[in-house]
Amino acid sequence: MPSLLPIPILTYHQIDEAPQKGTPMRSLYVSANSFKRQMAILKRLGYLGLSMSQLMPYIRGEKTGRVVGITFDDGFLNNLQTAAPILNSVGFTSTCYAVSALAGTTNTWDKELGVPSAELMSVQHLREWIAAGQEIGSHTLTHRDLTQLDSAAALVEIAKSKTDLEQSLGVPISQFCYPYGSYDPVHIQMVREAGYAGATTTVRGRVQPNQLTQAGDAAHTGNESSLLSLFELPRVPVVRSTSWLQFLLKIGTAYEDNRSKVAKF
Repeated sequence: MPSLLPIPILTYHQIDEAPQKGTPMRSLYVSANSFKRQMAILKRLGYLGLSMSQLMPYIRGEKTGRVVGITFDDGFLNNLQTAAPILNSVGFTSTCYAVSALAGTTNTWDKELGVPSAELMSVQHLREWIAAGQEIGSHTLTHRDLTQLDSAAALVEIAKSKTDLEQSLGVPISQFCYPYGSYDPVHIQMVREAGYAGATTTVRGRVQPNQLTQAGDAAHTGNESSLLSLFELPRVPVVRSTSWLQFLLKIGTAYEDNRSKVAKF
């Protein structure tokens, strides 16, 4: 088998100008110019930017190549308005994790933190995102911390968001992302049983396909725990202060692998 390269899965939130200094979560804004530069760097280095569904064969070791996953958490309208045209210009796809019950509203879960209100994509906007060649995944119904809910409520957040999105958008929803990066083993099992194909976390690091391939092989022997690797995928955060040099280190070196801590957002 050919050597399998580590795969960075990039995490973005808002592609917009950051609010004034001192604003909570200001780091989660990446300007249009920075995002465009980062996508150009990937293209120039020979990377192919992919949605999570398109990335899965590489993660499982079934395909090889210089690839990177591109993800957006929460479903902000500026992802459609600003990021989608840039992605299309370089031939990249991505996955946006939408909060299904809040489509067309705002990031109300951030209000108590003092984060400025920002518009989320409506169902029509989500359809436009898909029509632009991008993918929608689930970020639960209402962006609740799953570890703070009882099992019944957590299952509704996980499973109903999938069925609601599929009914409103008319496409399969196969990818999931844990809000705040918070989850317990029971939630991983719920995500699997709801029919998702994979899930991302906020644990920092690149995906190591060789390790996941071994896990997949073990799965066929009946070792259920091995299946969980695809439902605990680490990611690489890209924030407002990420310089072009840091960006290169994040995608091409063990810079993120050596951190392996959970980024809380």
